[in-house]
Amino acid sequence: MDIRRIESGKRDFLPLLLLGDEQEDMIDRYLERGTMYVLEDGEVKAECVVAAEGDGVLELKNIAVEPGFQGKGYGKALVDFLIRTYAGQYMLLQVGTGDSPSTIPFYESCGFCRHHLVKNFFTDHYDHPIYECGVKLVDMVYLQREL
Repeated sequence: MDIRRIESGKRDFLPLLLLGDEQEDMIDRYLERGTMYVLEDGEVKAECVVAAEGDGVLELKNIAVEPGFQGKGYGKALVDFLIRTYAGQYMLLQVGTGDSPSTIPFYESCGFCRHHLVKNFFTDHYDHPIYECGVKLVDMVYLQREL
């Protein structure tokens, strides 16, 4: 397994990015200012994008694992990599996600704790309803963990 930083051609990974954030113009808000990493295990299995948000906060803007390889530890390996890579550079690693039964437990298993909520984020910022595990996403849940 190898994790490498992507310096150019980030949009080449758009199909995988769209698994983590299904509206392209939302991805455009952070893609170029963010730092992208891909995890390869024979081929690309997962990716993530992080961006500095000020006040010692690094935000995980997007993380996605190829559907056939979900649940095999690739997402956790990326989060662990970020923790090791950015420890000492930032105080907190933060992630915003929908209140979904698949994502919240994943982040909690990686040591994140619920921090705050942004009401109506998905209904106000997306041009179509977003569903995850049959749940319509409305509010953005922010979770944080110390680095």
